[in-house]
Amino acid sequence: MSDSRLERGVHITRVGLVINSLLAVIKMIAGVLGHSQALIADAVESLADVFSSLVVWRAVVVASVPPDEDHPYGHGKAEPIASAVVAAMLLATAVWIGVQSVLEILHPNESPRAFTLVVLVVVVIIKEVLYRRTLLTARQLENSAIHADAWHHRADAITSLTAGIGITVALIGGPKLAAADELAAIIAALVIAWNGYSLLRPALNELMDASPPAGLGQQVCLISESRAHVRRVEKCFLRKVGNRYFVDMHLEVSPSMTVLAAHEVAHDVKDAVRNALPSIADVLVHIEPDSSPPGTEH
Repeated sequence: MSDSRLERGVHITRVGLVINSLLAVIKMIAGVLGHSQALIADAVESLADVFSSLVVWRAVVVASVPPDEDHPYGHGKAEPIASAVVAAMLLATAVWIGVQSVLEILHPNESPRAFTLVVLVVVVIIKEVLYRRTLLTARQLENSAIHADAWHHRADAITSLTAGIGITVALIGGPKLAAADELAAIIAALVIAWNGYSLLRPALNELMDASPPAGLGQQVCLISESRAHVRRVEKCFLRKVGNRYFVDMHLEVSPSMTVLAAHEVAHDVKDAVRNALPSIADVLVHIEPDSSPPGTEH
């Protein structure tokens, strides 16, 4: 990871960490004083954001460490690991909010206070802006951990918005609709759970070396087969590490080609692929003799 990528990743994570810490304290105090279960649940979600930002911060730093003897492919897997941890935290937060809200419905307390709405409006605006900035950075850096952190901010904004709707209904409806605050928290928990699941799947796929989108593999094959003396790409496998890809491929060449000539073909293909596709970190080429019948066109 370049110094610029590391600095940008750490900066946006630090910003999220500071903002989430402040919002968590404000929402918890307002939720307790304003008797709002939805706002308290929202504060807990922000506390989870604080921890997730710390996880992402560490992951960005670890992923920037260059390859070493123990990690010859680098430390890029730290990013999907962090993404999976953040996703698991979202799921755990959703369960906690749902359980607490159900208990509150079964044992109702006072209706929420009107001032809690003002807090939530400000929170929604701040979190949506933070989500958009973090998501933009994640896309530019192709960082799955920061992408997960961005969606954690969006989940917090959704939780706050839903809590605001629930509080509004509870205030307008009076005691008969006091449970709207808790129902809003349950809806927010379902949204958070869905976001957690959506983030967990790609993170686990990356950790298990699932194949990237087919388009990239096709590009690698086309570039390779366009090089001199390459008759066919027999196999081509790609795996993602951080924001880079590693390629393992089998190339077929003439059976009469010397070892030296085949070695030069392999290096030519490797250089061509890496020059054309900067996201490719390395290409491992295995040379095989062409097994096609004589006279077959390639």
